[in-house]
Amino acid sequence: MIIEELKYKMLKLLELQPDLTQRQLAKALGVSLGKTHYLLKSLIDVGWVKLDNFQKSSNKWGYAYLLTPMGIAEKSIITARFLSRKEIEYNELREEIAQLKEQLKLQQK
Repeated sequence: MIIEELKYKMLKLLELQPDLTQRQLAKALGVSLGKTHYLLKSLIDVGWVKLDNFQKSSNKWGYAYLLTPMGIAEKSIITARFLSRKEIEYNELREEIAQLKEQLKLQQK
């Protein structure tokens, strides 16, 4: 999985569940805890995510990760690029399927 896709998925997860632990994030993303920590730290460093302390958080440390206004804006940009890339992949796959079907028809004759 490319870094931009991981950023997109992490921002999406944190927006929906800000009190996830890094271990839970790693499991949801399907990457190592170290990679999750590195990516999350980079999102905090660029100002897209901030760490807040909440007493009622389900996280045992009482912390929650919140998207900043800049993080929300960047998530929209990343989402648009992600969607564009997936649409291209989808169209390429449809074309490949059509070619395979045509090849199969020719082989069956």
